[in-house]
Amino acid sequence: MDAATTEHATNDQATGTAAAAWAAGLTRRYNGVSVVDAIDLEVRRGECFALLGPNGAGKTTTLRMLLGLTPPSDGEIRVLGEPIPLRAREMRQRAGIVPQFDNLDPDFTVRENLITYGTYFGLPRAHIEARMDTLLGFAELRERAHSPIQALSGGMKRRLTLARALVNDPELLVLDEPTTGLDPQARQHIWERLHHLRREGRTLLLTTHYMEEAERLCDRAAIIDGGRIVACDSPTRLIETHIEPHVVELRGDLALTWSGRERDTTDLRVENVGETVLVYGPEREPLLRRVEAEIGPRYLYRPASLEDVFLKLTGRELRD
Repeated sequence: MDAATTEHATNDQATGTAAAAWAAGLTRRYNGVSVVDAIDLEVRRGECFALLGPNGAGKTTTLRMLLGLTPPSDGEIRVLGEPIPLRAREMRQRAGIVPQFDNLDPDFTVRENLITYGTYFGLPRAHIEARMDTLLGFAELRERAHSPIQALSGGMKRRLTLARALVNDPELLVLDEPTTGLDPQARQHIWERLHHLRREGRTLLLTTHYMEEAERLCDRAAIIDGGRIVACDSPTRLIETHIEPHVVELRGDLALTWSGRERDTTDLRVENVGETVLVYGPEREPLLRRVEAEIGPRYLYRPASLEDVFLKLTGRELRD
């Protein structure tokens, strides 16, 4: 690579054109209050990236600014190489969006919903028809192609909304709470579909309140609180960096027994969560011996999870 090419590549990286989504100093103020406060963000091409945060943390506002739906107060944004919001329309031609709540047209059948949505991108009907079998197969709705929307279950509607977001063959797929309200079977099916999209090399950007979902799906996650990114890394690295690796859960009477005794816990970290006590330790066997000596064998042991990290970094108080 010659010097000019190297300089050009460096400049592209600096301005975010090499990333699927990039923001620097991104800020949004309402009535003088920053709900998103000068955050820097990069979503790499081909990865699954999650924005995580409690209610009111700023993640939805961040997502809306990236999509060009909410103008930033300050900062710079590029998505798929396009400056946002200046060329948000052009960017969205190359992106797919799965909203938090299904907004399928109840007057149309499954097939008609896909065709109508494709026309919003200026796609010829023949082009959409050529993709129809692939889209219906992806959603496992081939036998429901002519069914009215009202006849679909919640899981079917969610799969159709996901398939609809693929009608323009997008480079970037943005999903806002993709499995909210679904039963475990439907959620597992959506996860499998998203893994399939990852294997195709698409970039996924999602928000979710399910930490297990982020831990299973994502290459990296950014935890947002108070309008700022408090941590950003792979789920594995977030756990390794921010939380003790071993956890014992004590519930009900066991929690009361533990809480009712005075003890030296300088080598442990204890969290009281309602009727549950969480005991965190750096090493598994010493932790279990300590708990068994005082409580007996009736406890739940598990490795630390992304949810433990999330709650440690953002707190356990209820957010409305």
